[in-house]
Amino acid sequence: MAFLSNREAGRSALATLARNRVLPNLYDLAAFALLAALAILALHGAAAMRAPLSGLPTEPVVLDPALLPDYALRTTMRMFAAIIASLAFTFTIATLAAKSRRAEMVIIPALDILQSVPVLGFLTFTVTFFMGLFPGSQLGAECASIFAIFTSQAWNMAFSFYQSLRTVPRDLDEVSRSFGLSSWQRFWRLEAPFAMPGLVWNTMMSMSGGWFFVVASEAITVGDTTVQLPGLGSWLALAIKEQNFAAVAWAVLAMAIVIGLYDQLLFRPIVAWADKFRFEQTAGQRKPRSWVHGLARRTRLLKRLTAPLAWLGGRLLLVRFRSVPPLRHEVSAGTSETLDRAWLVLILAIGAWAMWTAIAYLGQSLSWSDAWDPLARGLVTLLRVTLLIAVASVIWIPVGVWIGLRPGIAERVQPVAQFLAAFPANVLFPFAVVAIVATGASPDIWLSPLMVLGTQWYILFNVIAGASAFPTDLREAASVYQLRSWTWWRRVMLPGIFPYYVTGALTASGGSWNASIVAEVASWGDTKLEAYGLGAYIANATEAGDFPRVVLGIAVMSLFVTLFNRLLWRPLYVMAERRMRLD
Repeated sequence: MAFLSNREAGRSALATLARNRVLPNLYDLAAFALLAALAILALHGAAAMRAPLSGLPTEPVVLDPALLPDYALRTTMRMFAAIIASLAFTFTIATLAAKSRRAEMVIIPALDILQSVPVLGFLTFTVTFFMGLFPGSQLGAECASIFAIFTSQAWNMAFSFYQSLRTVPRDLDEVSRSFGLSSWQRFWRLEAPFAMPGLVWNTMMSMSGGWFFVVASEAITVGDTTVQLPGLGSWLALAIKEQNFAAVAWAVLAMAIVIGLYDQLLFRPIVAWADKFRFEQTAGQRKPRSWVHGLARRTRLLKRLTAPLAWLGGRLLLVRFRSVPPLRHEVSAGTSETLDRAWLVLILAIGAWAMWTAIAYLGQSLSWSDAWDPLARGLVTLLRVTLLIAVASVIWIPVGVWIGLRPGIAERVQPVAQFLAAFPANVLFPFAVVAIVATGASPDIWLSPLMVLGTQWYILFNVIAGASAFPTDLREAASVYQLRSWTWWRRVMLPGIFPYYVTGALTASGGSWNASIVAEVASWGDTKLEAYGLGAYIANATEAGDFPRVVLGIAVMSLFVTLFNRLLWRPLYVMAERRMRLD
């Protein structure tokens, strides 16, 4: 009897635990297994990053397919470290630029300049710095590689978040203020959710953009300094050098598998989660789906374990920090205008000092006549970038709208677009070089498409994000009024996606300048082709370790990009903020 009584008590206890959702279910087991596998891979990759630096020369990259999983893990770890740093940069710097007019006067021009500085330009001056921070350890080289990948990701995300914060609908902002929400609460309850769909798509694009420059960030050659970190980028660099088509194919296959995995495990669940932040007043026709998102929602024990963290996060978002009274209530309009002018004068003075310092440095080894060559090359590259962005816009705006308005299509296209965006131009070098040599075609013309190979996807991803976030009620209203053809594009869709397109085109333009470093100099084995342009000038100077010409090339590229942004993209940004808001 006692045995039966204990047995019944045990069943009763299990039933109580089951009712209270404490016992794990099959979904919990699957989720814990997945988390454990990811944790083991992360720990293995982190341990490899801290290995002694002396191991790199003795253990060079080997074109053995059995080593590809480890190389892919190392590259993926660097990519995610860079994307985490990019998110932190975006939430701080882009928010500051959107909230403070005086900070915006510094941050936005700085972003214009920084996105024009090529990856090789950053590597030229950061490799020695990071390796000096961690002497004798691979961590210094890893940090240099991660920073290089960061510079290919952060600017796009920052521009996207800045644009979204500046175009929050006025009626929603007024409602949040009427409820007495503090600045902290408005940011997390209104502004960040409104910006989330665009930020998610731009984060995916930035992740793919990092792949585009992975060869330059892992196989680093700056003058006499050569660092070859184990990874897919170094594998590709060695395969191209040895003219090994099979090894190039293996690397592309590994990239496709890695992109498919993190699309399914990370980005697809985030897209499904971010769909709830769509700005609309009617229900959407179809919601994005993800098996990982569904798995997490069906877990039992995992929800109980993460509930305290979710509660703490929710309470933190609702904290009402004491606001500092705005400056405009404390000073007169005249005083505020004087402060603005003083701030502008200070910025111009710092800029003039930086320019004078650069000129003094260049004057030690170069003359004014040396500046004509990069200026002429810059005009040629500017022509290439302008034509390529125009062609890409004509092609991808209608395609992006068609995909973004159909969530089911977007689900299937998303991983394909991510892979195409991540596809390094270096992989096509063998085919481009062989075809140009065989046909006698001009490298000045036929190497140009390689510049937009990775950057055109900025336009597609941003247009998809804009069309996906387009309110369903506005689409239904356009259908009720039977707007068709060009009227529908001019009155409905183009105004709706315009802020997103401007962000995509701006970052695609800056990315194309950056990609010119890779695309204007193509090699396959001992055969090397070069197109006349500023990218080839910087690439050759970097390879030769000619730092004055590297600085000169970067300065000229920054000048062209900044003027182009100020004369074209900034006015379009202002128009998007004033006339194209979904109020």
